[in-house]
Amino acid sequence: MKRLIFEPEHEQLRETARTFIEREVAPHADQWELDGIVDREVFKKAGEAGLLGFSQPEEYGGAGIDDFRFNAVVIEEFARVGSRGPGMSLQNDVVGPYLTNLCTEEQKKRWVPGFATGEIIGAIAMTEPGCGSDLAGIKTSAVLDGDHWVLNGAKTFISSGINSDLVIVVTRTDPTAGHKGFTLLAVERGMAGFERGRNLKKLGQHAQDTAELNFTDVRVPVNNVIGEVGKGFYHLMHNLPSERLAIGVGAIATAKIALEETLAYAKDRKAFGQSIGSFQANKHKIAEMATELDVAQAYIDRSIVAAVDKELTAVDASKAKWYCTELAKRTIDTCLQLHGGYGYMAEYPISRMYKDVRIETIYGGTTEIMKDIIGKDLGF
Repeated sequence: MKRLIFEPEHEQLRETARTFIEREVAPHADQWELDGIVDREVFKKAGEAGLLGFSQPEEYGGAGIDDFRFNAVVIEEFARVGSRGPGMSLQNDVVGPYLTNLCTEEQKKRWVPGFATGEIIGAIAMTEPGCGSDLAGIKTSAVLDGDHWVLNGAKTFISSGINSDLVIVVTRTDPTAGHKGFTLLAVERGMAGFERGRNLKKLGQHAQDTAELNFTDVRVPVNNVIGEVGKGFYHLMHNLPSERLAIGVGAIATAKIALEETLAYAKDRKAFGQSIGSFQANKHKIAEMATELDVAQAYIDRSIVAAVDKELTAVDASKAKWYCTELAKRTIDTCLQLHGGYGYMAEYPISRMYKDVRIETIYGGTTEIMKDIIGKDLGF
């Protein structure tokens, strides 16, 4: 089904991204998987290609393009290498909005130029060892001491935790204020007391470094507060919809690539004298997947348009996130089954996709949390 949301300039970026991936990512992707981390230099090359920070203000090195369709194009193209590539969506769609919408002019001057060139890699640290989806359970805390916040605590499962230069840390600055007691602090590489733990071993997404972070009496200048003191929780709630939409975009793009791989395999692989795709049971499974992905793509495209028009709600983004990630998980599982024994072999892309997709129903807010958000909106 032809998609109607993109203009020629979006397709131009798609070609740029595809060429960049073929030249700078695909040849190194398998090695990055083995290393458990991507080479930082690829971020600088992505910056040179215009694939980073395009939504940031022009005066600070960005392109000043506030159009989520460009974000979607980059997400979809990087889905072709999946988790073996650099975390461009984390940079553009998760960290980027905090810099664009919440940073002061002084902070933008300090961070945005390097962010747009790929010299500064960003991360956001929410999850803690003792609490996952329950942000109210965060124990990392900071106490004001003159013109610094003294930060203590630990975070885990932090994407780009090893490579990151600028980490937005969700911390409790008022233990008596409930949701009004959180503040976002920008911790920079090299600050005394800021230590990185293990690059965590994971089921999938091996090239994406994921780390434990520890903060021991880290003195964070007051001018490193992102947004307003005490408004951290509200800042998170404002920015999470774009992150969740980005995850949904990537999930459908990955599932469509899995289906492409499976179609080619089902046409080529012979059993009992005919292609396995020609058996009615398999043909119907493939038809179901193609239909479901087209329907989901229509919802994603409508959500992208809503994001461009500043009309995307937290509820709509939650619907996109849970449905598309669950669909991707189910689709890729079926695709692996259609590959038979070969689907279990690491040399086949579907094997890696199967491992990589599993986390998508968990990070960015679990499926259960997404349904809870939707249920509350329905009056429950």
